[in-house]
Amino acid sequence: MKEKESDFLRSRREKIESLKAEGVELYPNDVKVSDTAGGILARLGGLDSETLGRISGRFSLAGRMMAIRDFGKGAFVSLQDRTGRIQVFLRKDRLGEKTFSLFKKLDVGDIVFVAGKAFRTRTNELTIDADEFRLLCKAVRALPEKWHGLTDTEVRYRQRYLDLIVNPKVAEVFKKRSRIIEIIRQFMKERDFLEVETPMMQYMAGGAAARPFKTYHNALGMEFYLRIAPELYLKRLLVGGMERVYEINRNFRNEGVSSSHNPEFTMMEFYLAYATYEDLMVMTEELITRICLELFGSLKITYQGQELDFSRPWKRFTVKEALVECGGVEPAALEDRNKAAAYAKSLKLDVEDMPLGKVIMAIFDEIVEPKLIQPTFITGYPVEVSPLARRNASDPSIVDRFELYIAGKEIANAFSELNDPVDQRERFLMQLKEREAGDEEAHGMDDDYVRALEYGMPPAAGEGIGIDRLVMILTDSASIRDVILFPHMRVKDEARKEEDEPGVIEG
Repeated sequence: MKEKESDFLRSRREKIESLKAEGVELYPNDVKVSDTAGGILARLGGLDSETLGRISGRFSLAGRMMAIRDFGKGAFVSLQDRTGRIQVFLRKDRLGEKTFSLFKKLDVGDIVFVAGKAFRTRTNELTIDADEFRLLCKAVRALPEKWHGLTDTEVRYRQRYLDLIVNPKVAEVFKKRSRIIEIIRQFMKERDFLEVETPMMQYMAGGAAARPFKTYHNALGMEFYLRIAPELYLKRLLVGGMERVYEINRNFRNEGVSSSHNPEFTMMEFYLAYATYEDLMVMTEELITRICLELFGSLKITYQGQELDFSRPWKRFTVKEALVECGGVEPAALEDRNKAAAYAKSLKLDVEDMPLGKVIMAIFDEIVEPKLIQPTFITGYPVEVSPLARRNASDPSIVDRFELYIAGKEIANAFSELNDPVDQRERFLMQLKEREAGDEEAHGMDDDYVRALEYGMPPAAGEGIGIDRLVMILTDSASIRDVILFPHMRVKDEARKEEDEPGVIEG
């Protein structure tokens, strides 16, 4: 099979050299188009043959030939551009001997320009009757075989360009992703938030508990980190008087890859002065329900066969309430470190040397998180796992924080911000001890951030919303790789070999 594919590529390259020898320009760049496939279909799709016959105007468009039905002196071509596909009729007596002869030498996958009037075939399909035809780009490689399409997920993710060409629904996912981000920006603008940018290379990896990627700045002679979160810089802006800020940002965490995790991911993180985490619950409900209504016109959608209902208000549990009600844990096991550890070990969780708060969260992640299908806010997080959040006024062992779960996935994380510089320094010192004990994800000491707090940061609340996971849910995508155009993949040498030519579409 590989030898046959190699022969095919050799044949394609020989054809290209032959076309060059004939003086055919293979890659011109002097064509302008006035129409699109989708635009023509929208404008003329409802017109009958007689009405179409009275339209004198010509249409011009360009796109990739996705199928060819050749009848000797005529052919039907399925032409695909960014808006969809339309049928084109090419015939020798209209295009002329030279142009039609060139067409006969082309292949499915080549990019061409056509122009002509619209008509309906005997099967009533809207078609462009081409009186002009040009080659714009000669493809060397063939598209995946038409009957089986491109279904291998490894190939789809590695060669996303092929995925977009042969799987039209994939492009729709990314169009919807763009629309979701557009709605988010409009929502924030209406609430007087300022969109800002903060450093992606930071001298200290802060703002979250995660293992960073390291890099080196030659000019400064310093080690830097790709950011794991923009939090500490955005809160510096609160100190500076920017009371409502947000950033749609790329973060990098040197962690595992799964259907819900990618080392490089997108978040929307925002901070609101003179607000609490409870205010952000309301704001989060308003934002996501608005997205649902604008995308679907409904607050009920289906994700992986499950109906999700975004009607407000959403469910709310504390961590301990969720463990008891959803996980079936005895309340007493959550108040004693030894009992909690014993329960965790019965679940085969490694909680050695963990404080009570971290043990509780390990149990929560294992037995509760997968059960949180409908939109649910979880509050009452232990202070041990929340080094940047404000302590609860009535119970200093927990913080004023929530996480939002949908379909068993964490979608958002928010809290009332800690703005006491003394408490913040003590939290950082506690994190340093945990790092010295072997916790690679523990937060470092950021003296400059503490210094900023000493100038005074207004009481505020902040939140991060995972864009990739939100898009997963709103596009019914099973894997995070389905909503990231170019997800990280392990490089394979054979992916670069000519023998890996996809199967051929017969023209």
